[in-house]
Parts: sequence; C-alpha cells; structure tokens
Amino acid sequence: MTFHPDSVWVLLLLPLAALPLLRLRRRSRRATVSFSALDAVSGAPRGRAVRLLPLLPVLRALAIALVIVSIARPVVPNERTRTLVEGVAINLVVDRSDSMRALDFTLEGKETNRLDALKDIASRFVLGGSGFRGRPNDLVGVVAFAGYADSVVPLTLDHEVVADALRQVRFPEGALEQGTAIGDAVALAVEKLVDAADRANRDGTVRIASKVVILLTDGESNVGELTPQEAAQLAVSTGVRIYAVGLGREGFAPVPVRTPFGVQLQNVPVSIDEETLTEISEATGGRYFRATDSDSLERIYETIDGLEKSSIEETKLVRYRDLAVEPPLGDGTALPPVLAIALLLLAAETLLSTTLLRRVA
Repeated sequence: MTFHPDSVWVLLLLPLAALPLLRLRRRSRRATVSFSALDAVSGAPRGRAVRLLPLLPVLRALAIALVIVSIARPVVPNERTRTLVEGVAINLVVDRSDSMRALDFTLEGKETNRLDALKDIASRFVLGGSGFRGRPNDLVGVVAFAGYADSVVPLTLDHEVVADALRQVRFPEGALEQGTAIGDAVALAVEKLVDAADRANRDGTVRIASKVVILLTDGESNVGELTPQEAAQLAVSTGVRIYAVGLGREGFAPVPVRTPFGVQLQNVPVSIDEETLTEISEATGGRYFRATDSDSLERIYETIDGLEKSSIEETKLVRYRDLAVEPPLGDGTALPPVLAIALLLLAAETLLSTTLLRRVA
C-alpha cells in the first residue's frame, strides 16, 4: 500500500487524532464532587457503564485517524504488463542436391560437405550461441529441395523442432529426386510464409513485421514447374523478401563420386547462377551473398541476423485501488473501505454516548 503523492502530506495531521484521548486524561484528573473522606465508597464496585466510558474517546480517536488517512488517499497499485512481440517469419530454403556433397567447407576444424556446414550454422542462427543471438520471437520453417521441393517443418516458434528438422535433411537417394528446383522451392516457401503470417496475426500470439526467405543453393535451377523469376514475382506480390546465398568456392570443388574402385574425390566445376540469384533477391528488396567457406557463410548469417530484427514492445498499465472508498482486496474478501470504517466508528461512538454511556454534564 502507498499514498497518493499529491495528498500524502495530510498524514502530518495524524497527531490530531490523539486529542480525544488527551481530553479523557484531563477529565479523569478533575474531581467532579469534593468529599472530605472516601472510605465509605472506596470498596464499592464500578458499574459496567463506568468501565466502558474510556471507549468513547478511543472510538473517536480511531475515527479521526481513519478520516485523516482517507484524505491522504491510500492506494494499492495493480500493475499489468502487456507485451507485444513484432517478429519475423523466416523460411530456410535448403538445397540438398548431390552437388551439395562438395567438400569445400569445414565443421569443427574438419573438412565437411556444404550441406552439413549449412545445417550447423543455420541451427545456431535459429537457436543462438557461438556468436548468434538466436531468433526466439520469430516463426521459422524449413523447405528442402532437390528435384522437387518439400516443406520439412512448418513455420513455428518451437525452434528445437526446426533444428531437429534441419539435422534430418538428407541428400537425394534416387534418380527421380535429382535436379535443382529453385523456383518451386521459393514459391512453396513464400506460400507457407504468407499462410503462417496471416494465422499468427489473427491469433495475436505474435505480430509478423516482415516475411523472409533465406535461399541456400550451390547450383542453378534446371527442373520444376516455376522459374526463379516467376517465384520472385510471387514473393514481390506478397511482400516476401529473399536473401539468396550461393554456396561453394570459385572454380572447382572436390566431390565424392562412386566409381568401380569405390568412392573417390573428383574435382568438379562449381556452377552457380549468380545472375539469377542476384536478380530475384534484389527484385524483392533482399540481397545476394556468396559463401566460399564456413567462415564466410557464418558472416553472411550474421549480416542477415542484423538486417532482420524482431522487437518487443512492453506497455505497463497501472490501476490504483483507492482504499478510502474501495474495498482493499479484489478477491471477493468482504472488507469495507477505510472511510466506511471511520463512519462506522463515529456512528458507534454517537450511539453509545447517547444511550448506554450517556453522561450527565
């Protein structure tokens, strides 16, 4: 409990509440009738009314004290915080085609393929740690593609599920899965983003400030129903921004290839359609990056992390319960306000002084 700052000074008047008690003390010292001797009545018992007479000034003193407290406006603040999260909806579009087997990246100091390096850095981008702050307020999903596109995990705030889904992304196993369907993958990611953002805004769990596709590929689109340019137009029409990342070193990269003599490394040419990736990124207001190793890929993710920021807005609402005129507790407890108690005390003092404890002046 506290007091209103504009009237707390009224508490300085509380000593006035002691005036009825001082009056009672002076009256007890004053003799009303003088006798030369009291031996005859000294043993006589005092009546109930006489014993209760000091109750009257006590009731008045308490009433005056409560009136002064009421004027000082005792209040109980009831503070509520409303949190509004403005997040980003991010769909990670991961190329899992055979060319991603190229061993030109590193993971924990060891040579690794592009897909495993991508999955490690993407997981840290989502969860946080090792230089990344994480995306705790953002919806994140995963679309993987080779010859066709597949939504691996829908956009969600459960980022452990996202990280687990990334770990499960595998290279294509059959001839029917071969190819690089960039256009279909981007279009599917845009569709999922729009649906998830609309649903989140309706539910009120998070307000989506922007929708983003992070496309990670090491090749050029050669299969699928849609071209990357057509998918980019769909992104533009729905307000989705594309960040494209081309993976792989310049020139040639070592790729494990099955031969009659077992799996052997062969240097194959790196063929990334950077012109198309730049075109579709800039058309949507995004950017194109080139990652030639794990360090550059990590820096690219850090750049995107800084470009696409979520925000949290907290609004504090404070309602003051005025105890002078409102019950002190809001949980159904039947306690009267302070001013009502003061009036009850005054009424009791008046009733007793005019009936049971009436005095003859």
